[in-house]
Amino acid sequence: MSQLPKTLGELRRSQWPEERIAERSVRQELRENLLCKMEKGEALFSGLHGYDDTVIPQIINAILSRHHFILLGLRGQAKSRILRNLVAFMDPQIPVVEGCEIHDNPYRPLCRTCRDRTAAEGEATPIAWLARDLRYVEKLATPDVTIADMIGDVDPIKAARGGRNLSDELTIHYGLLPRANRGIFGINELPDLAGKIQVGLFNIMQEGDVQIKGYPIRLALDVLLVFTANPEDYTARGKIITPLKDRIGSEIRTHYPVTLAEGMSITSQESWTARDNKKRVEVPDYIREVVEEIAFQAREDKRVDKRSGVSQRLPISTLENVLSSAEQRAIRSRDSTVVARVADVYAAIPSMTGKFELEYEGEIRGAENIARELIRAAVGKIFTNYFASANFQPVVQWFEIGGELKVPANASSAELLAQLKKIQGLFDHLEGLGVKAKDDSAIVAGAAEFILEGLWAHKRISRNEERGYFADARKTNESRDPREPSGRTPRRQFN
Repeated sequence: MSQLPKTLGELRRSQWPEERIAERSVRQELRENLLCKMEKGEALFSGLHGYDDTVIPQIINAILSRHHFILLGLRGQAKSRILRNLVAFMDPQIPVVEGCEIHDNPYRPLCRTCRDRTAAEGEATPIAWLARDLRYVEKLATPDVTIADMIGDVDPIKAARGGRNLSDELTIHYGLLPRANRGIFGINELPDLAGKIQVGLFNIMQEGDVQIKGYPIRLALDVLLVFTANPEDYTARGKIITPLKDRIGSEIRTHYPVTLAEGMSITSQESWTARDNKKRVEVPDYIREVVEEIAFQAREDKRVDKRSGVSQRLPISTLENVLSSAEQRAIRSRDSTVVARVADVYAAIPSMTGKFELEYEGEIRGAENIARELIRAAVGKIFTNYFASANFQPVVQWFEIGGELKVPANASSAELLAQLKKIQGLFDHLEGLGVKAKDDSAIVAGAAEFILEGLWAHKRISRNEERGYFADARKTNESRDPREPSGRTPRRQFN
């Protein structure tokens, strides 16, 4: 690549002529580059799953239409990630007047400083190059944001140091929006922005310029405005004022993963599971599915506030905590392999309870109890997916004749496996989980424990903290043939 021009004169004689730089807006630049990527068949957005047929086509339409747009969706739906991905549709770099606070176009400078400089230095005006990553400015809207923060204001210190009047244009302190000139300005949680601040965005969206308080000037900024908002927050914390909403070209709704596979792909991408230890680490697929299903169950549970939503951060944090619990157990029991088990999902409850808001009925039950019930429902659903037609009657009968199994919290995989082998028919179903009896003891023990947990989730056997897994005596008596003797078989217990 040839050396980039360093002065305005070199720029005029280069491959960046005035008609390309001066007449091409940011939104036109995004449109052209997006079309180019689509024609080449390149990937448009990285790290997004489940939006290929819903959200992404709508974003493409908005960019091709050169619209300012807003993403509406509940928390944890990758809205901020989408906005930050937009820089991929910009040129790798663009020329700016060197040292300019608002990245002025060398051919058509806006600020007084750059106009004076180009007039004085002419073709020798120094040029700098701005990378695409520096052309994205993001602001989290909060009630304390002022118009000076967003647009700009008089800077008395600058006036005093330069010996200028406060009305002098050279004393302007530019806000975030002018500093995003020739780039993308993203505002997260737009309803939290005070109404009078939202009014300050009118001109840039309609007339294409902004007015700075105290100065008789209008800056014709070149910027794409993009927003995010939670639609359920409009009445709780604020609202998008109607005139501003009317000026937003496209309103795009995001959503949670529709299928378990989509959710698992997001969780796998975002969670930290590649641990830096010497032991082999494994999270079986059925455990990953249970963790993801917990979020799906929570989103459907009537005791969980649907207006707040259940963020995709729930399965991400839970999976990380599940693996940490497995690591801890493996170290204490001196297992050679770290394998996540169902017990580790329950140990990860602290990573779940802060991820959902409860309705009145849920508040009465308590967040921890709700989390336990969600885990049980998730295990039951995944268990059915694997063993819809399997016959577990021999396993259930073993408990009905008095068998019990209590799993010590810090038992090694070998110790647990030795107890599990006593349950008749249990290991006949391991292949349903893709596990063989000759596999690593930690993998086999985890699979067998999942089967028992699945039977408990479907109320085929019982479980509590004191006794572990056992048969409910009432159910056993109800299922007993009345012609059999009423005497009970002595209970067998394995600890």
